[in-house]
Amino acid sequence: MKHILKHFPKKSWLYVLLNAVCILVQVYLELKMPDYMAQITKLTQTPGGEISGILVAGSKMLSCAILSLLLAVIIHVIAAKVAADYSWSVRTKLYDKVESFSLEQMNKFSTPSLITRSTNDITQVQNIIVFGMMAIIKAPVMSVWAITKISTKHWQWTVATAGAVAFVCIVLLICYFFALPKFKKIQSLTDNINRITRENLTGLRVIRAYNAEDYQENKFEKANEEITSNNLSAHRIMAIMGPSMTIVMNGLSVIIYWIGAYLINSVSTMDKLAVFSEMVVFSQYAMQVIISFMVLNMIFIMAPRAIVAAKRINEVLDTKPTIFDGTIDNTNCSVLGEIEFKNVSFKYPDAADYVLENISFKAMKGHTVAIIGSTGCGKSTLINLIPRFYDATVGEVLVDGINVKEYKLDALHNKLGFVPQKALLFAGTVNTNVAYGSNGKDEYTEDDVKRAIKIAQAQDFVEKMPYQYNSEIAQGGTNVSGGQRQRLCIARAICRNPEILIFDDSFSALDYKTDRVLRQALKEETQGTTNIIVAQRIGTIKDADLIIVLDEGKIAGIGKHKELLDTCKVYKEIALSQLSQEELQK
Repeated sequence: MKHILKHFPKKSWLYVLLNAVCILVQVYLELKMPDYMAQITKLTQTPGGEISGILVAGSKMLSCAILSLLLAVIIHVIAAKVAADYSWSVRTKLYDKVESFSLEQMNKFSTPSLITRSTNDITQVQNIIVFGMMAIIKAPVMSVWAITKISTKHWQWTVATAGAVAFVCIVLLICYFFALPKFKKIQSLTDNINRITRENLTGLRVIRAYNAEDYQENKFEKANEEITSNNLSAHRIMAIMGPSMTIVMNGLSVIIYWIGAYLINSVSTMDKLAVFSEMVVFSQYAMQVIISFMVLNMIFIMAPRAIVAAKRINEVLDTKPTIFDGTIDNTNCSVLGEIEFKNVSFKYPDAADYVLENISFKAMKGHTVAIIGSTGCGKSTLINLIPRFYDATVGEVLVDGINVKEYKLDALHNKLGFVPQKALLFAGTVNTNVAYGSNGKDEYTEDDVKRAIKIAQAQDFVEKMPYQYNSEIAQGGTNVSGGQRQRLCIARAICRNPEILIFDDSFSALDYKTDRVLRQALKEETQGTTNIIVAQRIGTIKDADLIIVLDEGKIAGIGKHKELLDTCKVYKEIALSQLSQEELQK
């Protein structure tokens, strides 16, 4: 329970207190009704009993029932309010926490797991709060109060009721003990089936191209059978509770009346009516006790899965971010648009080897710095250190002469225009995708958007779209081609008018002509902006002011195009694999 209450909103405790008061009043009213029933029984069995007395007692009993009903409605409303506040609060905290995660932490949890934790897991906890506020308070109070009222009656009935309660408790504990591991596994299996479903939807083209529909179907079927088997097993265990409760309730009624018959038969005629009335009242109270445990039965069915879900939620919320905000928020630095790497080395958490080793270079304001190397040499990892997607393990990364770790993340990111390796567009329009993010501004003007689209060489195809700049873009940009998607992503970065533009292999989907024209437009229209370009094509980077050649995480060469052809073997091999000797000399 502590896992559920750990992030319970403080203001909700007032509602919990109000709910508890309403439940206490409701329990009092429900336990008064058997007393009125006893009065009515006596009046009906007493010779000369007046109908007016029966009506008075009946009216009081009816009033208790109506008030109890009204309180039940209020209790349900309060419980729903508290549960909704809890889910809103926790989902907000989860969203903020995930937003603060580094790429390392995102990979640790995985996207399918985070989706499950913020949806299914929170729903499980929300359900237990709704029922728990009604049952966890009401059932114990009802059972204890009812037992107190009947404990002074004949000891035979008390022993029978105590035996029934003990049997119920044993059944509940056994079911809980065997079901908890099953429910724990179900939540992780939910992550797995969520992951496979996302793969099937996002990889639909690849699945069809390889005729892998049956393979993916079998994979899903296997995951589905596993979660179904665990669900059935867990619920079969919990299903024991229902019949057990019914047997106990009906069996206790029979035992009470059987003992009652024995007691009535053993007393004098004068006392028979009193014992009969006590039997009626006792059976009512005993049923209230058993019903209370039947209500707890629902909680015990839901509790194991909710507790596991709460632990998974807390696991995310208790994870401490590895990337912390600095203190510097001043964007008016003495030097703008300058990047420097000082003896930077980096390795991924828990990895044995460094991905980057002793990287040192300086990108001056307005210069174009290109990074090239074989696949897996650490190019993307290197530029991911600039916006602090990861932090350098050793050394310093400086932007405008200040260590990136000292910046507030907002201030650092406002200096950058980042185009990732995988072109990503959001559901919306061309306008909303290009004018994405504030960069410290209130909004971008229409001219800002058009200028960025023109520089990115996207104007031709955008103006041919049905609604031009207001044309719809599907989620992920699936309704435009790869090259168009890449150009819109480049336009998004340019629209920010940042000090530094970072292109992570962002020209790969462009033809050579568009690539050349785009780079020329960048040079002319974004003068004073520092460009960091990761590329595989020699043609894309040959005109750069500085080219850094990476090989197995180390700098194999640094200089301009013609210098590197003479001094760097790795660069020359890459160049000759793409262009002829004559083309390289142009």
